[in-house]
Amino acid sequence: MSTPNGFPQHSRVCLTRSMEGGAVQDLQAKKAGKAAKKEAGGDGAPPKIGTPISETLKLLPEELKANMKIKSITPRPPRKPRLERAASLDEKSWRKWRRFRTSQESLTDPNETSSSNGSLQEASPSPPSRGRASPCNPCCQQDSLHSSPDALEASPGGKSRGGGASDLGKRASEISSAFGGLLRGKGFAGGKPRLSQIMPARPLPPVELNVASHSLRTANRIDSDCLDYRHYSQHKFGRVSSSLSDSRLQGNGTLYDNCSTDSMKSTFSVLTPIRAKDVRSRSYLEGSLLASGALMGAEELSRYFPNRSMGIFVATWNMQGQKELPVNLDDFLLPTDPDFAQDMYVIGVQEGCPDRREWEIRLQETLGPHYVLLHSAAHGVLYMSVFIRRDLIWFCSEVEYATVTTRIVSQIKTKGALGISFTFFGTSFLFITSHFTSGDSKVNERKLDYNKTIQALTLPKNVPDTNPYRSSSSDVTTRFDEVFWFGDFNFRLNKDRETVDSILSQNPDTDVSKLLVYDQLTSEMSRGSIFKGFQEADIHFRPSYKFDIGKDSYDTTSKQRTPSYTDRVVFRSRYKDDIQAVKYSSCPVIKTSDHRPVFALFRVRVRPGRDNIPLAAGLFDRDLYLIGIRRRATRELLKRREQKDQRSSSICSIS
Repeated sequence: MSTPNGFPQHSRVCLTRSMEGGAVQDLQAKKAGKAAKKEAGGDGAPPKIGTPISETLKLLPEELKANMKIKSITPRPPRKPRLERAASLDEKSWRKWRRFRTSQESLTDPNETSSSNGSLQEASPSPPSRGRASPCNPCCQQDSLHSSPDALEASPGGKSRGGGASDLGKRASEISSAFGGLLRGKGFAGGKPRLSQIMPARPLPPVELNVASHSLRTANRIDSDCLDYRHYSQHKFGRVSSSLSDSRLQGNGTLYDNCSTDSMKSTFSVLTPIRAKDVRSRSYLEGSLLASGALMGAEELSRYFPNRSMGIFVATWNMQGQKELPVNLDDFLLPTDPDFAQDMYVIGVQEGCPDRREWEIRLQETLGPHYVLLHSAAHGVLYMSVFIRRDLIWFCSEVEYATVTTRIVSQIKTKGALGISFTFFGTSFLFITSHFTSGDSKVNERKLDYNKTIQALTLPKNVPDTNPYRSSSSDVTTRFDEVFWFGDFNFRLNKDRETVDSILSQNPDTDVSKLLVYDQLTSEMSRGSIFKGFQEADIHFRPSYKFDIGKDSYDTTSKQRTPSYTDRVVFRSRYKDDIQAVKYSSCPVIKTSDHRPVFALFRVRVRPGRDNIPLAAGLFDRDLYLIGIRRRATRELLKRREQKDQRSSSICSIS
């Protein structure tokens, strides 16, 4: 039975658009969709999904019908029903890939209004041989899902059943192009909604050319235990950043990209690659502040200290000549308040222990393999040791030292001063430890000791002054950029013992402001009679002198000496705000002397320098380093053995 249009009622219809005038027919297809809306209903509602294809063809203009080739296919009698064949993995992957390509082309081509299936089929590889062609109608699509493969037996051009899948794909793309407007939801109500084309807000970034291999990018990664160091250092100190010398790798005419350049060094490493021609031309004997490749220049400084600031630990301790050393120095040198150790450790000792070498070994053992002894000096029982991170020893000049005796009899070297100086990059440092005259009322004698020290300390010797225009021949502290003076200055509290004890009992914690009112050194510094230009951090610890040995109580002997702040750390700088005090405290757990150790932590600004200075060339005390590391390893082994023996010796006794 045939319809009024002449098509059989139950025949499956396939429409093929002729290749002539394809662009014009696309526009006519759009007009056909609009005409279909008007003829289907006055409100513009599209026809329902169940509308026969013959009815839909009525809506097309006559010109479009003339250009359409209509062929009818007489179906065969239905065969016996068979079970639905499950789609193979090739068919599933093909369908997913086809949907992805179709959606991708519709997004990337904003001017395309018709379906992109045609271009997709032309550029895409052939689908699996068992794939079915898309039906021309949503109603037919449901029927084709349940039909057998024999339904595709008849094909145009006299081709046999099971013809090439590419022919079917072309036929389907031509049909979808002809009815592009209808298939996108304009002609059929109730179908799946199609979203309009969405264009990105900005052009997509191009794919970078990555010439770095995976092994190269991961060769210099640090241990996983240290992964949080970068986040903390950026938040606290800002120590980690890119090197200024990275730009030197990106020369003209060289293929490079950011990824390959960054991958040549670790995220946390301070080492960056050096070009061969730089190694050939690099000179460490001459250069300027901004010279290319200068060892002490800005590039090297920014590589190690991006914010140009380093941490320095300065400590002083009157050991009272005791032979017995503390069992553990961790609380003294490595306080737990700052999470990270400092870059430099300077320890001054007055009335040091008889075995100075043993004291230095203990310091090396405590600081561990990351630090080396840059220099140590002694003046009688005055000791000073300078430890620095082993990575930084190449940026130090020659180390110089000088001594001054403040006693009338120069052979007795219990009172005096010891100074060590050197230049680090372009910043000159001077460290002085002193032991001034003792006695509650001998303030003038202590001021004389100070004046004699600044005049008689002959530093620097061979290392040039970084700023000679701001130096004075009568004051050694003016000849250096950063000066730290620490020791047992022996300044006391001008108050009787009972009053001091009552104040300490009222403020057992850190409120010592009432005591500092009677401090001799604070009073003299405010007058400018001593330590001119020096500063001292705020004091929030109890007096460091005088304790009973091994106890936390102050002097209980018959002398009943008044507790005082005899041990101090002061500092000065040529430039304003170059030195920032981070912490100033004492170490109450070390009780082998009548003095408590006092230490201070500083952040110090470092400037670039020149290479035309005598360099230390990485010199350090290697023998001391090896002895200290061996002792540290032995201590750890003994500790583990004791823990193992303790676990194995624990038994259960039954009484």
